[in-house]
Amino acid sequence: MSTPLRAVVVGAGIIGAAIARALAREDCAVTVVDRGAGAGGTSASGEGNLLVSDKEPGPELRLAQRSLTSWLGVEDELRDELPPGFPGLELERKGGLVVATTEAGAVALRDFADAQRAAGVRAEELGDDRVRDLEPDLTPNRTAAVLYPEDMQVQPVVATEALLAAARRQGARVLQGIEVTGPVLDRGRLVGVDTADGVLTADAVVLAAGPWSGAVAERLGVVLPVAPRRGTVLVTSRMPQRVWHKVYDADYVGAVGSGAADLQVSGVVESTAAGTVLIGSSRERRGFDERIESRVLSALAAKALLLFPFLADVQVMRAYGGFRPFVPDHLPVIGPDHRLPGLWHATGHEGAGIGLSLATAELLRDQVLRGGHGDDPLAAEFRLDRPTLLPHLGRVA
Repeated sequence: MSTPLRAVVVGAGIIGAAIARALAREDCAVTVVDRGAGAGGTSASGEGNLLVSDKEPGPELRLAQRSLTSWLGVEDELRDELPPGFPGLELERKGGLVVATTEAGAVALRDFADAQRAAGVRAEELGDDRVRDLEPDLTPNRTAAVLYPEDMQVQPVVATEALLAAARRQGARVLQGIEVTGPVLDRGRLVGVDTADGVLTADAVVLAAGPWSGAVAERLGVVLPVAPRRGTVLVTSRMPQRVWHKVYDADYVGAVGSGAADLQVSGVVESTAAGTVLIGSSRERRGFDERIESRVLSALAAKALLLFPFLADVQVMRAYGGFRPFVPDHLPVIGPDHRLPGLWHATGHEGAGIGLSLATAELLRDQVLRGGHGDDPLAAEFRLDRPTLLPHLGRVA
């Protein structure tokens, strides 16, 4: 009987949870370690978006398309893997509606949608009557609207906990409140990690610590250009549903793709199963500064009102923020670290980690099981040694 591959996954957010489940289902001996609680970081501070509408043609869109296919099947899989009564994922096939409010924005939106259609994305430009049917309260001051029926939403904390629970049911250990402090090396190879609670040995160490991955990588002896990018979300009080899709203005795609460190704000509005409305979206690189500032909240509210004027009369219940893992070339890092054998990365998804988690886990699992080799051409697009990232490996972005 062969000895199972031992894997230590650093990070108990949704990326780490998905990887732990994927490896445990292949009979690997998996240990997940996190300095906090499961789903306690970035996975708890997002909106749970599973999107293709915001991704231009290229490797990230292909990863998103693969992941959406997996999301459509994971509910049934988890129903079999978890005990009766475990909470559902709150997976909503709500679709996304992208709206332009200027003539220039309409031209850019149509061009973007044309390119996505060529890449296999369903993108339907709507006339005014159809828009009013779908979103009666949407501003009439619009110049174009494109529907993306494949966009979905999930409750991110529940989804993370479900994937972790499924990994446990397959034999994985989940160690919470334990910090990784350094590497365990053997003749230049990483064979485990040192923690505040002792050594964890492994054949593969998978770094999936989101925006904290850069700091953990430094402790392991390598530079990883992942930095935090701050985001803030407004939450309204509960009310009868008046927003039926994920609705955002056409500026959102530009904000996602921007590498600027200063504040980027675009209008994003969507309802939740709990009856609240989430209002985003902001992006700003300012380290791990956790302050929620009035200037950001005001900008978010102003953008939201341009889409849904009725929100002016709705009470805001709270605001929360979080950190997205930013990488200079805007692509996640998935695969082996060519500088330190035994180390693997699954990080840098910025605001798309929830949606990309399942396909990321599949790519990483296949590479780990094959020792870094494989015939999946998509995997090569996210390797650490890709040309667009190599110049950044000597410094943090």
